Order: sequence, then structure tokens, then C-alpha cells
Amino acid sequence: MQWKMGDTNGQVVAGGNGQGNRLDQLHEPTDVLIDKETDSLIICDTGRVVRWSRRSGTTQGEILINNIDPYGLALDDQRYLYISDYKKHEVRRYQIGDKNGTIVAGGNGQGAGLNQLNEPTYIFVDQQQTVYVSDYNNHRVMKWNKGAKEGIVVAGGGFITTEKNETRNILLFNKNLFISTSRSTICYSCTNFRKIYAKIMDLIHTLDFKKMNTRCYTYHKIRKHKTQLGKQYFVALS
Repeated sequence: MQWKMGDTNGQVVAGGNGQGNRLDQLHEPTDVLIDKETDSLIICDTGRVVRWSRRSGTTQGEILINNIDPYGLALDDQRYLYISDYKKHEVRRYQIGDKNGTIVAGGNGQGAGLNQLNEPTYIFVDQQQTVYVSDYNNHRVMKWNKGAKEGIVVAGGGFITTEKNETRNILLFNKNLFISTSRSTICYSCTNFRKIYAKIMDLIHTLDFKKMNTRCYTYHKIRKHKTQLGKQYFVALS
């Protein structure tokens, strides 16, 4: 669905013909991105990655990659497409039109090692082709530098220091994780602020709902006192 600012009703831009695997259908899509160069939507669908043109009159999509269990998508500045496969526990990089791809994170079976993932979900890729992975069943977010054989834990698996210089161990049952880069990397949970606000306001950041201001700890501080996370799905950088 697409909603324009101020609209009360959305517009169907992909699917809309019931659940299924026909080219004019979608089946529980999990992620979508806009490819501005081709003016199209690239969508993680069940068992496949599909592309739908955003031009008016489009009635069906096309399959880019089949026989895959995708969950998250990212497109870098060089137009490489990154896809997380939650059953193969890996992230692959594809040239558009490529069917095989290259493993850029995980790919060493299901596990908790630094060279492994356990049901990766959403991903983000920065300008250096560094891949950030929401590692769902390991309760952590991993950073994989370009060409690396193993990742770095940037959130999850330990302790943090509060504004009062108190060290605490916390477990957040969050579905979203937001990673912000501003000079240094900053990590904090942002799934359902109203439910977890009381738990995290003095642990990870403080949030002013009226001004929507957020105070965050730097990556270096969180890396030293790592945050233990619950299962998370979403990763974003700004």
C-alpha cells in the first residue's frame, strides 16, 4: 500500500489479488524497498524476491530470485542487492539479474559464533558496503565489514552503563532495533516506546515524547558494556 501525505486512503501498488504465488499476488511479504533508478518496488515475498513497477497500469510483478527464504532487503550505492535468508542463516549480495549471489554475512550454518547467524531478519548496508544484520534468534545486531569472515556484535549480549554510571543487565523483548550513525555508531532499541519507555529511559536513552528528542550512548560505550536484547527484527540507520 502507498499513502501520500494527507491522504486518508491508500493505494494498492503491489499484490491486492489475494494471498498466493501468482505474479499478480503476494504471500506474506516481509520487506520492501524502492529502486529509484527503475522506478520499481523490490519485495521480499514467501519463497521469492519480486519486482513491481511503480508506473500506472502495472498489474503484476516479475521474479528476480526464486527458491529462497528471504526476510530483509537492502540496496547499496552501486546497485548491489542484499537479501537475508532466514533458513540458510546468511546474507547474500546480488547484482540485479544474478541468481546466485555472494555470501557477505553468515553462511556457516545456524549458530551463535561470530561467523554465524541464527535466523537473520532485517538488514542495512552503508556506503562502505558494511552490512548490519538483525540476528533474530541470537538477540543481537551484527556488523559485517566488507570482505570480513566474521562479524562484530554491536548490540546485544551483555551490559550497558546508565547515565548514573550504573552497570545493568537488561533483556528487551523488542521487535525493532534502530542503529544511528552520527560521527560514531549509536545503538538503541526503538520498538514500542510507550511500553518499554519505563525500562529503557535510564538504561539506553531518554526520550521526550513531546519534543521527540532522544539521547543515546555512543557505539564505543555500548560496545564496552553491551546491551542484552530480546528478539528483534528491524534494523535501520540514519
